[in-house]
Formats: sequence, structure tokens, C-alpha cells
Amino acid sequence: MTSVTPRLFALIPCAGTGSRSGAPMPKQYRTVAGRDLLHYTLAAFDACSEFAQTLVVIAPDDQHFDARRFAGLRFAVRRCGGASRQASVLNGLSALADFGATDADWVLVHDAARPGITPALIRTLIAALKDDPVGGIMALPVADTLKRVDVETGEHIARTESRNGLWQAQTPQMFRVGMLREAILRAQQDGHDLTDEASAIEWLGHAPRLVQGSLRNFKVTYPEDFDLAEAILSRTASRPAAGA
Repeated sequence: MTSVTPRLFALIPCAGTGSRSGAPMPKQYRTVAGRDLLHYTLAAFDACSEFAQTLVVIAPDDQHFDARRFAGLRFAVRRCGGASRQASVLNGLSALADFGATDADWVLVHDAARPGITPALIRTLIAALKDDPVGGIMALPVADTLKRVDVETGEHIARTESRNGLWQAQTPQMFRVGMLREAILRAQQDGHDLTDEASAIEWLGHAPRLVQGSLRNFKVTYPEDFDLAEAILSRTASRPAAGA
């Protein structure tokens, strides 16, 4: 019996309001280095022709998305964003079925607000995980000293935490469509609203693999992050084109 090679899909949850960014609009639409922040994420996946489809999930009442600003990039949009990331991803997984995605196919979930992602990083993750029974995520070993804050004051150090063995999760996070859907549904059933896909997979009892990412693949969260993203993306755009 001939086996079918699993296909690759990308899912970009893009329904957040970006309340911590200080921007007057959702951060994914703020202009950085001449483009919407979301553009850089879409361009990186568009450069990887191996994807069957890239799906952007936006809020049903999103008034800022304008497809004309992303002209020339291959992707689809569904207005099925939920009240949380977990809900948006679950709705997005259901929507991928419209594009032929099956439970055995791979889905790479990536934050819209990580514009530093590159085709090379995406392909590094795929190469590391394409034969893995579970899947995994991009991440970086924690470099800073970690302090636990006193919960009563919110300002004083309660103790120093060991960073030994700790990694900072990034995206993309790559899992089988069916396994990820099952994991999110189980988490919801148990009353948990998890902040990344790996947490849901862990909830099922699996151990996702860590694949080393890059500092440039940071998440734009706070107002000062836009200046850093501008510096990185402006420098990248000014260099001569190179192979992905």
C-alpha cells in the first residue's frame, strides 16, 4: 500500500488586539520598515513553496485588515478568530479542512507579531520535525537570570530561579492537524485556556521537541519592541537578495 506524504499548512492567528503594544490599532497592522508587521510573516511563508496553504485567522469584526496591502503574497483569510489564541487556532484548524487538510498533515502555527521569522528558520524546523512522531517548536535557551516576584507587592524579589534546562518558546510550532485539534479540545474540556500549542500537546501527555530558533524571531509585544523590529527589518530589507 502506497503511503501518502503529509502536506504542510501554515496557520497565522491574527485576532489579537495588541493591548500591551500601546498602538492605536492591533499591532499586526502597524507599519514597520514600510510594511504592515503581518506582511513580514506572510512573506516568509510565501517564500516556502512547499506549503499547500497559509491561512490567516482574523477577528469577525476586524476593520483594519486590507488584503490590498499584502498584494502578491499567497494566503487565505478566514474571519473565525475567537476570544483567545487557543480558540482562534482551533477555529483555524477547522477552516483548514476547506483547503484539503487532513488529520495526518502538518500545521505550523506562527504568531503574526513575530516578523523576524525567515524561510531558513521555517525550513530548519520542518527538516528537524518532519519524521518526528509528535512535532515540536522553535525555542531559545534562557540566557538571563530569572527572578520570582513577590506576588503580594509585585515589585520585590522573592527568590532567584534556576535557568538550568529552561527554554523560551517561540513559533512556529509544528504538529499534526489531528493531534493538535484533539489536544486543544481536551484542554478546553478540562477548563484550560493555554497560551501556545505545545502546552496543549503536553496536556495530552506528549513531549514536543525543541528546535533552536533565533533572537531575531522575537515577539513584538511592548511599545519599545517596534523600534527593535524596525532596526532588524530595515537592515534585512537593505541587503541584496539572497537565497532562502
